[in-house]
Amino acid sequence: MPIRRLTPEDAPEYRALRLRALYEHPEAFTSDWEDASARPPEESRQRLASEQVPFWGAFDDGSTMVGMVGLECALRAKERHKGVVVAMYVAREAAGHGLGRELLQALVAHATAIGLKDLVLTVTEGNAPAIHLYREAGFTAFGTQPRAIVVNGRA
Repeated sequence: MPIRRLTPEDAPEYRALRLRALYEHPEAFTSDWEDASARPPEESRQRLASEQVPFWGAFDDGSTMVGMVGLECALRAKERHKGVVVAMYVAREAAGHGLGRELLQALVAHATAIGLKDLVLTVTEGNAPAIHLYREAGFTAFGTQPRAIVVNGRA
């Protein structure tokens, strides 16, 4: 399945997949479906136009976006050596084919090309598939944040 950098023209599919991810896995993201779905579609287009937060998408054979990941690049001078992996999601029907690994590889290649030295990410406790993927990609745990997010009153 092809992996490529997303452009503003991908905004409708990106928005639909993002909303699906937020709806199906509210515990995995700091954004929530209610707020995201109320935002204007143009916001997705603007997000994909940003050089500070590039996104990559995975597409099935029918050119439907089935996975995504983004890279938030730090703006402050003392932090410009690092980036944050955001919005990682692979649709259930596309899982198990290495798309998560390929999305991360595209992101890491870009991060290396622009001179980033460190990448950080967060993952929800108990999300074994994501933890396994990130460990395989070379990420190591360096701490936990109690009550990092609260969904429906549950930390």
